[in-house]
Amino acid sequence: MNSYKVVRKRTLQTMAMRACVACLFGPVTIPAFGQSVGLVDGVARDSAGGGPVAEVQIVAHNLDKATDYTTVSRIDGIFTFTNVEPGQYEVAATKSGFQKASVHIEVTANKTAKVELPLQIAADVRPTAESSANMELTAREKQLLERIDRLEQRLAAMEARDANAPPATAQATPPTPPLVASLSPMVVLPPRPLSPTVLSPPIRSTPDSAAPAGGGAPAPPATPSAPAIPEALQPPDPAPAVDNFTPFAFGDFTWLNGTPRNKDEVLDTKFFTPEIRFDTHYMTDFNQPKDHTIGGATESFRSGEVQIEQASVGGDFHWQNVRGRILFMQGLFATTTPRNDASAGVGEWDLRGAYKYVSEAYGGYHFNVNHGLNVDAGIFVSYIGLFSYYNFDNWTYQPSYVSSNTPWFFNGVRVQWFPTNKLKIEPWFINGWQSYAKYNGHPGLGGQLLWMPKEWFKLVANQYGYGEDNLGLPKTQRIHTDDSIEVRYYNNPASTGLSKMAFSLTADAGCQYGGGITCTGAPSHNKSSFVGWMLYDRLWFHKDLFALTLGGGEMSNWGRYLTLLPPINGADAVSGSPYFTESPGQRAHMWDSTVTLQYMPKQYITWWMEAGYRHSDIPYFTGRGGITPPAGNTGTPSEYVCASGASAGTSSLTAAETACGGGLSSVWFPDLRRSETKFSLGVMVKF
Repeated sequence: MNSYKVVRKRTLQTMAMRACVACLFGPVTIPAFGQSVGLVDGVARDSAGGGPVAEVQIVAHNLDKATDYTTVSRIDGIFTFTNVEPGQYEVAATKSGFQKASVHIEVTANKTAKVELPLQIAADVRPTAESSANMELTAREKQLLERIDRLEQRLAAMEARDANAPPATAQATPPTPPLVASLSPMVVLPPRPLSPTVLSPPIRSTPDSAAPAGGGAPAPPATPSAPAIPEALQPPDPAPAVDNFTPFAFGDFTWLNGTPRNKDEVLDTKFFTPEIRFDTHYMTDFNQPKDHTIGGATESFRSGEVQIEQASVGGDFHWQNVRGRILFMQGLFATTTPRNDASAGVGEWDLRGAYKYVSEAYGGYHFNVNHGLNVDAGIFVSYIGLFSYYNFDNWTYQPSYVSSNTPWFFNGVRVQWFPTNKLKIEPWFINGWQSYAKYNGHPGLGGQLLWMPKEWFKLVANQYGYGEDNLGLPKTQRIHTDDSIEVRYYNNPASTGLSKMAFSLTADAGCQYGGGITCTGAPSHNKSSFVGWMLYDRLWFHKDLFALTLGGGEMSNWGRYLTLLPPINGADAVSGSPYFTESPGQRAHMWDSTVTLQYMPKQYITWWMEAGYRHSDIPYFTGRGGITPPAGNTGTPSEYVCASGASAGTSSLTAAETACGGGLSSVWFPDLRRSETKFSLGVMVKF
């Protein structure tokens, strides 16, 4: 075969076979119902820079049955074949301007075959006789060339017959060039999918543009330029396959307690990454409080009702090293979280009203130092107590006391320094211990050390001190340490049985001192200290579709300075309550346990059920009689209420007996119990 034919055949192969060979000779075979099939996941990359290549024609050719599966890579270079028959396949990638790339894989039933196709940019994509002759043809290409030969033989016979025929009297139709004749019965190009963001208007011919004024061939219509997408709205540059520079990007840490398990962002641009959360639950307290009120918890507030715990919208802003984050907070969290902050009682202005609908809000700057240096100011989550502020991120719904009774957020300034991609050092300058304002004369100082040297291990240590964190105790300072480890000790994510196992352990210790208050000693010496721990073990099943978590913990809090105040008669951290005092030297020892089952059909949603038991050595949990006065909240929470429903007008019990007119029996008391059993279920969504 001469070089002209080689060039012509390779040109035909490039124009026709590589673009639509599946349409002509390779219909996709759909396996019969009930047959085991496999999955092929792959990505087309630029071999030079490693970036993704979009709109690459991908053909998976079954070497045993000579059937093809075809698709086109997305904007991120990813392509997928589903319902693929098991067998040996050649997966080939072709795109104008790139050399062909292909690999051989084996597809196994009920498993995913991973493919990576590096595409090399062609210096000159036009075929030459020498290059075409040296390129090895696949079996599929040889079949196509054989058919081309047969078509050319038929064309030659037709041309010879026309040459021997007598001349026609009418004007003859111009002969069809051999190349076009070869293409005409074969090339049926499939419609190209339109980009969702770039749609060109249709091109219409006009009499003026149909042909030049001086005659000759008509000028091709001008192709309108695609509307430009602002750089800020374009997707971010793709990360490398293994990112060893970005902090903690070298591994998959979505298994961690206190960390979102989303592996993908639904929407992401160079300027903004949105975040949306919904958390709805149903809870029932076996004490059956008649006022439906659950006390002394951070995730459990109402019994026997469907309630929205959290509905949040916001996200992260990032542009030219400037960064910011806002996450608005609606639902029960918007009122239950601020009520635990007594700093709103310092001075004027409605700080609770200013911040109640904001869970995170800060702005800052990223410095290109080591692996990153961030300086942020605003409200940010603390992660003291291991569990996240947001329930979607956690292994259980109601965490133990160590997490519930320590801060969810701080208001101030933080610096995040990443000397390596496995270590974070984060100092804090903040108003106080989970406080919108500064209680007394000293702000709070603290920090976090986070170390994750391996994908299966996490160590986090939070330290706090210096702050004067009690309203009305200006000379009392607080110190606290909170330290946790998490270990994933089994990992087989492809297993349909047990796929993963991990545990988390947290230990806390702290105290208050000064102004007549001591960290140690007898309770009569105004002892004010905190010691607690919690331990959880989690098992994942069926490729991480289900998860079961068992665990619990306990705390001993002399002085009750970290014990959550039950909302008796509407009491909060500012008002206090005569029914549950929190004075130095008073004891509060509590323990709890939970069993949590989660169902996670998608990475963006979690259905869950949980049963929990909590116990206290003092009356603390809401009983059948409830913690709301007979006529509803009456007077001020810091005063007693009469059994008649009227306010006693005093915080002294002796004076209340007189005011209510009938001794102790005429004074109303909340129904507080030493134990509580709850069952709850719900659904959580995060995008």
